[in-house]
Amino acid sequence: MDHFQLRNGELYAEDVPLARIAQEVGTPVYVYSRATLERHARVFREALAQLPSIHLAFAVKSNPNLAVLRLLGAQGYGADVVSEGEMRRALAAGIPAQDIVFSGVGKTGKELAAALEAGIGQFNLESEAEGRELSQIALSMGTRAVCALRVNPNVDAKTHAKISTGKAENKFGVSYDRAAAIYAEFSGLEGLNMRGLAVHIGSQITDLEPSRLAFMKMGELMRDLRAQGFTVTHMDLGGGLGVPYKAGEQLPGPDEYGAMVSAVTADWDATIMFEPGRVITGNSGVLLTQVIRVKEGVTAPFVVVDAAMNDLVRPAMYEAWHDFVALKPSGETMTANIVGPICETGDTFAMGRIIDKVEAGDFGAFRTAGAYGATMANTYNSRALVPEVMVDGEKYAVVAERIEPEAILAAERVPDWLT
Repeated sequence: MDHFQLRNGELYAEDVPLARIAQEVGTPVYVYSRATLERHARVFREALAQLPSIHLAFAVKSNPNLAVLRLLGAQGYGADVVSEGEMRRALAAGIPAQDIVFSGVGKTGKELAAALEAGIGQFNLESEAEGRELSQIALSMGTRAVCALRVNPNVDAKTHAKISTGKAENKFGVSYDRAAAIYAEFSGLEGLNMRGLAVHIGSQITDLEPSRLAFMKMGELMRDLRAQGFTVTHMDLGGGLGVPYKAGEQLPGPDEYGAMVSAVTADWDATIMFEPGRVITGNSGVLLTQVIRVKEGVTAPFVVVDAAMNDLVRPAMYEAWHDFVALKPSGETMTANIVGPICETGDTFAMGRIIDKVEAGDFGAFRTAGAYGATMANTYNSRALVPEVMVDGEKYAVVAERIEPEAILAAERVPDWLT
């Protein structure tokens, strides 16, 4: 459920007509619903209520907007970060350092030191070299790093190849077959405090069976390590639960996911950690756009909108689907190709799709754009960086300003030898 609903023939975000935001802020613009974010955060937490001890760390990469992070922090969520920049955002949003988990295969020495200085709660180590480097840095700073070892279970999440992270050929984590030996080595390093294991097999997971298999393998590894006398008190199961992108699409929800996790981990006697991202923010946001013109095509007209692949790259990058709806639908439909103004054929949102009938000047919305939307935006073709808005009941606020090309140009310099 979300809080984007039709009222008297017009699409609203909570109690604010989206056309009003489109007119006052301009398009393209992302719009988030506070009520939807809070509801999804609550539903996910409640789905795990049967587990005796949990830790929730929102995957900042899915939506790093400061207002979003502040809201989720108030809902009791920590942060899963993959860069120093994301860590700084989480801290700026008021999320306690102890509730931050630092993941990612490419943490630099500078980032490791900064995270130690900040006092974050856990490092998810992804290679032998990283563990050894972190230990040395921690010792040089007179501290110990609390860590989990991320393991690659060689399980196919059955998701898009570009967001699959748990197969042997993927770059993430250490080999399952070598994990016990690496954990043993790390447990002997003075600068590390090894407390657990971590796994994450992919994003936009629509079938729970691969996750169940991965979690069972991690349970076996945990029991093996404990039998050898090593401490394993925390098990990070990652995130990745998918959301419906098409109207009427039925996917496993948090309740089913929670029941599966509860069954698999019943005898684990550990704090179970989660890194939800898309499942919290996906359906909480839309991208508003305006139709520039409708252009004749060979098999279907091209609806040219002012949003582009630089604003929402998922369709171009992943062939991803986003429902497109008119903000004031007439009830009539059309079959059209929806494209943006970027000088790339890949700047295409949909081909041959049945949509609400629109004309030049009409406003529309791409649904389920709250995750991996604004955070992946760029300024290709020297376009402005898309702004973000949050709605709260009858009011809204701009929570990220549009960054115009002039501001970006002002940061560039022509060297003296070219003038």
